[in-house]
Amino acid sequence: MITGRVDKRYCSDQCRATARNHRKAQNAGERLMKEINIKLRYNRQVLQRASPEGKTTLRREVLQLAGFDFRHFTHLYRTSKGNTHHFCYDYGYLLLPEEKVLIVNWQPYMEK
Repeated sequence: MITGRVDKRYCSDQCRATARNHRKAQNAGERLMKEINIKLRYNRQVLQRASPEGKTTLRREVLQLAGFDFRHFTHLYRTSKGNTHHFCYDYGYLLLPEEKVLIVNWQPYMEK
């Protein structure tokens, strides 16, 4: 028996949260968003590990071997020279010739 208000639906906060999580898990859109967010966080983690100092150049293969997925990024930054950096939150990369990648950190001047 549930005690409390007459219109109370759940016996506790834990039951309410469990029911909500179950409803979200049934929604295909929610599952897709969760999977993409997991990939984005993993991509950021790979970039962070590869470039702890904030600016590093390495071979594209290094990121691929670490499981980096180049299809998933949060936003783009175009430089005045026309280069496009792909960002995963605050870490980004620029594809360079000869299968190389430049990894950079987000900078305040990039806000414009």
